[in-house]
Amino acid sequence: MRRVAAALLCLALAACGRPEGVLAPIGGAAPGASLVDMLVATTRKPAADPGILFTGERKPDVSLTNIVVSVPPDAARRVGEVQWPQQLPPNPATDFAAVSVTPLSGEAAAQTWLRKALPPQKRVLVFVHGFNVRFEDAVFSLAQIVHDSGAQAAPVLFTWPSRGNLFQYVYDRESTNASRDELETLLWRIVDDRDVREVTVMAHSMGSWLVMESLRQMAIRRGRVPPKIQSVILAAPDLDVDVFTAQWLKIGKPRPRLSVFSSREDRALQVSRRLAGDVQRLGLVDPTVEPYRTQLENEGVEMIDLTDLSRPGSLNHSKFAENPEIVQLLGKRLIAGQSFGPAPSLGERVGTFAMGVGQTVGGVAGVAVTAPLAIVDPESRRTLDDQVGHLGGVAGDALTSAPDVVKLQ
Repeated sequence: MRRVAAALLCLALAACGRPEGVLAPIGGAAPGASLVDMLVATTRKPAADPGILFTGERKPDVSLTNIVVSVPPDAARRVGEVQWPQQLPPNPATDFAAVSVTPLSGEAAAQTWLRKALPPQKRVLVFVHGFNVRFEDAVFSLAQIVHDSGAQAAPVLFTWPSRGNLFQYVYDRESTNASRDELETLLWRIVDDRDVREVTVMAHSMGSWLVMESLRQMAIRRGRVPPKIQSVILAAPDLDVDVFTAQWLKIGKPRPRLSVFSSREDRALQVSRRLAGDVQRLGLVDPTVEPYRTQLENEGVEMIDLTDLSRPGSLNHSKFAENPEIVQLLGKRLIAGQSFGPAPSLGERVGTFAMGVGQTVGGVAGVAVTAPLAIVDPESRRTLDDQVGHLGGVAGDALTSAPDVVKLQ
């Protein structure tokens, strides 16, 4: 616990070193920079400072804003990181910066933005952040995820009133409770738009509770989650496993595809588990052991275990977005409505995961041995024997015997 507290303190001090008011629009981007055009829906109170926009206090209704974020040229940044300005105004050549901030009045304005922002796939990505997140944190985090993942989706941020304070856990949790109806309403408006074909909902940490509760309400209200919501992604979910089970069952069938990123080295969730009476959090689950292994398979939940990607001195709470290879796979597979598991062949799937995460090697057998992920995907489990058979020879032996192989139990 002392190590966890020290890590949390370092994170807090790092955040305190940033200038305030980073969202004041700069009006233009640097050559080679990329623009992420997003719709932001929030239940936060407006701030007097136009560079802050919204505070961590609560408001009973939703405010809509169109924000365009400039992401520095690739040569000036590392994939998986947000380059925060060290002084104001931000330098778009090296920093994330707001290019424009446009308040939207009424549903018609939001609908107009959505129809212009939809890619050819007609997909929308709705992102819900977690605990201890200020408004600007949420905005820049989604911009980083969308840019680095290459997600082909219109990005929508739902940001609830978090005070951005490590010691306001209970306040933040109650803020998610207060925002359930507003998130549900936003989701209904998106799926009811005739131009939208499919929706992916992604949540991080405490935002997972909010997403699951809103989906549960939708299912209770109309008998099921609307079919346009095809995929749900929970990253490091700060969610009691018993509560999650009750929510998932209440959602009923047919359900969206559900993918969960977990890590047993997630220090933030370890603290949360202590605060919650030592009840296991979904994001800490080892999907290869019982009773979770059988329960997850029976419920069709895909677990992606990132434990082996842990970094010393890190909270290991945002690995899904910080690891360059994982965030890119996130856009290519999960946000696109596919599984991390199924692929034309097991060799291709394992090779894709390992490349760049482990060491780069030439053969399927070597790639398999160095892959640092464990995936429990019911569909992959059923087809594992056939796929391994096609690999043959040394590659097949490596896949079935290596202790660090991508595990498809």
